[in-house]
Amino acid sequence: MSTRETLLEFPCDFPIKVFGKDDGGFQARVFDLVAPHVTDLRRSDMSAKPSSGGKYLAVTVNIVATSQDQIDAIYSDLTGSQQVLMAL
Repeated sequence: MSTRETLLEFPCDFPIKVFGKDDGGFQARVFDLVAPHVTDLRRSDMSAKPSSGGKYLAVTVNIVATSQDQIDAIYSDLTGSQQVLMAL
């Protein structure tokens, strides 16, 4: 368990926004990176929106966060992926 202070009260709904090139597999890659950290993550927990030019994809994953450590681990895996340009 994390000893850092957080403003969040767990468990809580927590949206994660992930941006990357729309190569046809980006949304599946985001799912594969987040799923190990979230019990019962479903594809329906995700939504995607292409950029106006269609080159990039913004994916939102809505999770129920259980701890700050869980959130940190998700962001670590996302930002460690070369396909992910930004995660918020």
